[in-house]
Amino acid sequence: MAVDRLHASYLIETPLAPAAVAEVMAGEQSCGTFKRVEGETDDLRARARATVESVEELASAAAPSLPNALLERQHTPGPWRRARVRLSFPVANIGANLPTLAATVAGNLYDLGESTGMRLEAMSVPAAYRRRFELPRVGIAGTRAATGVAQGALVGTIIKPNVGFSSAQTAELVGRLCAAGVDFIKDDEVCADPDHAPLAERVPAVMAVVRAHRQRTGKHVMVAFNITDEVDAMRRHADLVEREGGSCVMASLNWCGFSAIQALRRHTPLALHGHRNGFGALSRHPLLGISFQAYQTLWRLAGVDHMHVHGLAGKFAQADAEVIASAHDCYTPLAEGLDDAVMPAFSSGQWAGTVPPTWAAVGRDDLLFMSGGGILAHPGGPAAGVASIRQAWAAVRAGQPLAEAARGQPELAQALAFFGAP
Repeated sequence: MAVDRLHASYLIETPLAPAAVAEVMAGEQSCGTFKRVEGETDDLRARARATVESVEELASAAAPSLPNALLERQHTPGPWRRARVRLSFPVANIGANLPTLAATVAGNLYDLGESTGMRLEAMSVPAAYRRRFELPRVGIAGTRAATGVAQGALVGTIIKPNVGFSSAQTAELVGRLCAAGVDFIKDDEVCADPDHAPLAERVPAVMAVVRAHRQRTGKHVMVAFNITDEVDAMRRHADLVEREGGSCVMASLNWCGFSAIQALRRHTPLALHGHRNGFGALSRHPLLGISFQAYQTLWRLAGVDHMHVHGLAGKFAQADAEVIASAHDCYTPLAEGLDDAVMPAFSSGQWAGTVPPTWAAVGRDDLLFMSGGGILAHPGGPAAGVASIRQAWAAVRAGQPLAEAARGQPELAQALAFFGAP
């Protein structure tokens, strides 16, 4: 019987032979070190060593992408050879242990003395192994059911100002946003449990408004309360949100860590909104860090329901192609035969004018389309901002240009005039 193995692909840069460096990577991240040691028998290596599946050499670079003191001490010259390396690892080395999985596919690889570039580009896991980890509790279908949005993009917004409002001020804004017609509201990542609006006060105040809106209209607005904290506090905060009738909590993934998010997932049935703030530090250099495909694989194993992907033509540094690929990554099952997709959250500079490229690129509306300024700064007010976005989505689904659709819809026309025609 074949041993279950997970696969990881890397982009490397090195002045050495890429195939030799690939073997170093395989040994370092499994049973070996820089020299074979006592006990590292052929039998043990056959069972536990990572395997180099392929090495594809690419064009070389004239200069190293990253500094490397070891190579500098050894006066190792270029050229700086680049290659794509694919490794496989026995899952028995790791077990159902997400932090150790991350340490295996990444970890010390970033510090290898043989490399001047190391990026984890993609990873895949066998179906049986994926089932040992958490699945989304809510996912796309559950988010639609909770909000009552059977079809169409979920229109969401972010509490602005980011931080500074009291609990009462936050609740008042949430009430206006509910009345404006949003499906989803989230805290900003820098507002979790501040002294001026602690969650113990803010959650009851906000949820009283949300419940009142539901009683009047039948519409439940999903609010993602930022409960980022240490594990016990996050559990307490999630319990409070659930008691108050809430349906979602948010956590800053990178700063909480895998174990904390797993513990939270196992504790609460609420939708878990995964915020990726800090991802740029892991991803922006093309020869360092981790791509979104591998990143979201790890966090989906922790059981998140929503993943941020940023937005098209937005205010952040990611290219549109990266945003598009990230959204498709969220829709792609991690293993064959599983329905474990998560809902991508588009945000950062989004407004009615960014709807057409989003629809053209993604081809579906199973997404959170989150607009802060595009709703709150609309010259007609928040309700007009929400209307403009819904009008834009209706237009693109009908194959109608926004300028044409705006002729009979003043909210969309105002948005195009105020924010700038796409």
